[in-house]
Amino acid sequence: MEVITSKSNALCVHLRKLASSRSYREETGEFLCDSPKLLREAVQWGAPIRAVLFTEGTELPQVPAACRLVRVTEGVMKSVSPMETPQGVVFSCAAPDYAPPERLEPDGLGRFRFLALDGVQDPGNVGTILRAADAFGARVILLPGCADLNNPKTLRAGMGVHFRTAVYRCTLAKLMALLREAGLPLYGAALRDDTADARVVDLRRCAMAVGSEGRGLSAAVLAACDKTIRIPMDPRCESLNAASAASVLLWEAARDDY
Repeated sequence: MEVITSKSNALCVHLRKLASSRSYREETGEFLCDSPKLLREAVQWGAPIRAVLFTEGTELPQVPAACRLVRVTEGVMKSVSPMETPQGVVFSCAAPDYAPPERLEPDGLGRFRFLALDGVQDPGNVGTILRAADAFGARVILLPGCADLNNPKTLRAGMGVHFRTAVYRCTLAKLMALLREAGLPLYGAALRDDTADARVVDLRRCAMAVGSEGRGLSAAVLAACDKTIRIPMDPRCESLNAASAASVLLWEAARDDY
């Protein structure tokens, strides 16, 4: 059993940089997760785990033999974990390829349902949206300007969804080419002259677009939409945040599936 007691150990420095720097994550092709829950999910779904750091007394799942397993002191764990109160485990994984496929295909249940995120910058919102999409049978495509999928906050909010479902990143031009080839409309969550109540629009075979927390959908995405849709709500309320709006639309699209 490998043991590390120094906060300046090279592995600890590497993991701290994974937690704090998007450019370093992209350069190394790795990301950092924390918590036993995420480690169990990573093991269950066969994620490519590189290294696991844990404190004495922490219960661990059976990690792959090729994984570097290291026991550390409480002080070292606190220096590495991105959480204010560490849960006894941090681990690194190789990042998947987020490039979209050459063409959009139905999922295993025959569903053509996609959700495009446009400039959603809060990592907690992105992680929450990924969980909702996983629950309601949609695949997520991130357009430029969104939070990093491998930010520790995104990963924590996703609660393991990163390990079991495909997520894509691409430009708007690439997204529109994929949708045209698949014959799928794009519906944007926004208000304009053609906006329709989401309850009367067929969302079973489409892509839906949700914009940033502050400004909503960009002008370019709005111009690309075949139609815009709205979620009916109390007139006293101006709007929902991105994660709430996405969750409602995803449920509405899937309501006949379950």
